[in-house]
Amino acid sequence: MSEFRIHHDVNELLSLLHVRGGDGAEVYIDLLQKNRTPYVTTTVSAHSAKVKIAEYSKTPEDFLKKYEELKSKNVRNLDPLVYLLSKLTEDKETLQYLQQNAKERTEMSANASAATSSTFAIPQTSTKMSMQELEELRKKLGNVTASSNVPQSAEVTRKMLRDKHNKKNPTQPIPVFPNWVYDRPALIGDFITGTTPVGEPAPPIGTIPLTAQEQALVEDLLFVLIGVDGRDITAQPVLGRQSRSFIVDTSLDMSIKELVNRILPVASCYSTITRFTEERSSFEYGQVNHALTAAMRTLMKEYLILVTQLEHLHRQGLLSLQKLWFYIQPTMRTMEILASIATSVEKGDCMGGSTLSLLHDRTFNYTGDSQAQELCLYLTKAASVPYFEILEKWVYRGIIKDPYSEFMVEEHELQKEKIQEDYNDKYWDQRYTIIQHRIPSFLQKMADKILSTGKYLNVVRECGRDVTCPDAKEVLYTLKERAYVEQIEKAYNYASKVLLHFLMEEKELVSRLRSIKHYFLMDKGDFFVHFMDLTEEELKKPVDDIIPPRLEALLELALRMSTANTDPFKDDLKIDLMQHDVITQLLRVLAIETKQEKALIHADPTEVALSGLEAFSFDYIVKWPLSLIINRKALTRYQMLFRHIFYCKHVERLLCNVWISNKMAKQFSLHSAKWFSTAFALRQRMLNFVQNIQYYMMFEVMEPTWHVMENNLKSASNIDDVLCHHTSFLDNCLKDCMLTNPELLKIFSKLMSVCVMFTNCMQTFTLSMRLDGEMNRLSREAPSTQSERAEEAEKKKQASKHVAEHMEALQSDAGFEATIGKFDSNFSTMLLDLLDKLSIYSTNDCEHSMINIIYRLDFNGFYTERLEKMAIERSQKAAA
Repeated sequence: MSEFRIHHDVNELLSLLHVRGGDGAEVYIDLLQKNRTPYVTTTVSAHSAKVKIAEYSKTPEDFLKKYEELKSKNVRNLDPLVYLLSKLTEDKETLQYLQQNAKERTEMSANASAATSSTFAIPQTSTKMSMQELEELRKKLGNVTASSNVPQSAEVTRKMLRDKHNKKNPTQPIPVFPNWVYDRPALIGDFITGTTPVGEPAPPIGTIPLTAQEQALVEDLLFVLIGVDGRDITAQPVLGRQSRSFIVDTSLDMSIKELVNRILPVASCYSTITRFTEERSSFEYGQVNHALTAAMRTLMKEYLILVTQLEHLHRQGLLSLQKLWFYIQPTMRTMEILASIATSVEKGDCMGGSTLSLLHDRTFNYTGDSQAQELCLYLTKAASVPYFEILEKWVYRGIIKDPYSEFMVEEHELQKEKIQEDYNDKYWDQRYTIIQHRIPSFLQKMADKILSTGKYLNVVRECGRDVTCPDAKEVLYTLKERAYVEQIEKAYNYASKVLLHFLMEEKELVSRLRSIKHYFLMDKGDFFVHFMDLTEEELKKPVDDIIPPRLEALLELALRMSTANTDPFKDDLKIDLMQHDVITQLLRVLAIETKQEKALIHADPTEVALSGLEAFSFDYIVKWPLSLIINRKALTRYQMLFRHIFYCKHVERLLCNVWISNKMAKQFSLHSAKWFSTAFALRQRMLNFVQNIQYYMMFEVMEPTWHVMENNLKSASNIDDVLCHHTSFLDNCLKDCMLTNPELLKIFSKLMSVCVMFTNCMQTFTLSMRLDGEMNRLSREAPSTQSERAEEAEKKKQASKHVAEHMEALQSDAGFEATIGKFDSNFSTMLLDLLDKLSIYSTNDCEHSMINIIYRLDFNGFYTERLEKMAIERSQKAAA
């Protein structure tokens, strides 16, 4: 799980539990990150966890009933959840908090329901109720009870499913059966309850002879077995998803009644199957359920043929109750299995993949019962045909044709153009996603490959190529998973090869990445020297005063005048002026969903006016399908690295300019060489620091990491590997360049600020000294001609003006020495702090590459003694 996903989930959990105040989500996030395991822990044994929760629960029967209900609905991640709950039962403190939280939520919901609940006018107890009032009250109470206990009607369910589909696919409305299909119950083939028999009431069956009773009951049973009420056996109305029950005349002989009760479950199963096949064959329930009901109807034909044959025997007087029981026994098992499957599908509201999961599990559960397993296998094969047709189109051509939202992969309307515009755009991750409850359990292991296969082919199709897998064969369900697993593997390998070749060879992905490296990772040294020389004056201006077209023109000039002119993709490089400096941008990214982020967001952007140099960055135009790899998120990371190095290069140039101006200052008279030599030494230390940091980032981080990525790309087998290697390269560069650690980043930012302020101060002092020398020279020399005198007078005037402006700089030697000493002290303190933090992270967090900075900056052991002293002090504090 990624760091950002942990942030999101923790915040969601705190929001659901109504937790406010405290230390916020950061504390919990840190704990989770420190204690998470690298091993896969999703497969757990739920049996012992289930037993533990049942023992702990006050109502274990309700818990086990709910567990079985959710299991029958094919709810994914149920077992890991139960395992987590069993662990929570061991934590008394957490349990106490959750109980208190549940109590508060219950009170809130009770108050809300009390405000909206309907009330009935019940007469006072002191008054007598009439029979009419009592009957009205009974009806009202019956209606309330029925509405609370009975599930919503099939008509309402169909309408909900139809509206949901039509909202998602407005151009492809679901076909609807005419109303008369549902309004004529006699067409269904199930019992019509509530009708009054026509004619005179028949005498009780117990008053006739035993032989006549048996013949009458055989005739009744033959009717009941095909969904028609008999004279002495009548069906009861069905409430919800209950099984059909029957009422047998109480006057019937006990021996006959016992045999009748053995046969009636077959009629109950018939009723359940008939209702299921009629309801679930509607278009709203999808193609898989439609195929399942068609297969059930095929099996029911054999049953109806058997009943017809039995009726023929009865007409010939050859069918007794015992014979009927004998003939019906072979089909009882089939009817029980079909009814059980129908009930489970209805209870779980199964559609598509969840229906196939249920059928697959039943098929495996009947191992040892060959007849039952063969029956379930037949049903699963029949039901899986439409699902596998969708699967074939997806893995062989990259097309989704799923009109009833049954397939495991769902398509979302996203624009691929936004990949280059939106940092948070997740086209590759969210255009096609897996819906967990639609994955058949026998395809669970292959789900990721199925998703990737179609995605790869779809990318090529988006580029105008019609691709079809050459190894395309019909996929059929079988108990031997290897058969269709091999087909999916072949399709996956073909799709991976096609897209990888398309991006690497035709779209020249590696050449594109090299081009980006030239500019964003400052690979072309001569280009940057030309560019910084050309744009130096322009970038010194405030960002609002910069004219972007002028910068674009200077960029074009620098590209043509350098070795970058040979780059075929140089025209895709553009100028970008950002809203924030690089440190603020990085801190915003690192402070996601924390208190620091809120402070940064609510900070006034006008507090500090950005210069062009601080806002400057490159941008790069990448078109589809390369934008899958070089998306806005990747380009933003490149920009962060570039701005970081570019600013370091700028500071280095400032320090070099100080060195040049110091060389020029040597020709003027200096009152105290001692404090000027201190400034020279400090400048050299700063220059050494900046140059070594640059060398470390460019030659010890970026170059080796780039070569690792380039070698990995050569061996990549699919586009996901390419994405992974590219993202890993950028993440490692950001981490090893200290851009993912806020603490190191802030110290480094302060060090750069000290260097910049020092260069400004030194330039001011040097200019002051130069002006002072110029004034002395002019006072000593006497001009000969009138024109020379006028020229010298103008120079004196200008020099006097500059001297007045820099009067504060021309103070005593002690003041200058104190200023340099302060810069030296601040720089040394922060540098030691940085080295100390680097030593901690390189040992505690195994960031081994960062220790190279210490070796480079402390190559002669100048800081070693002080670092050891700081480490001892830290260990003493920890011990205390």
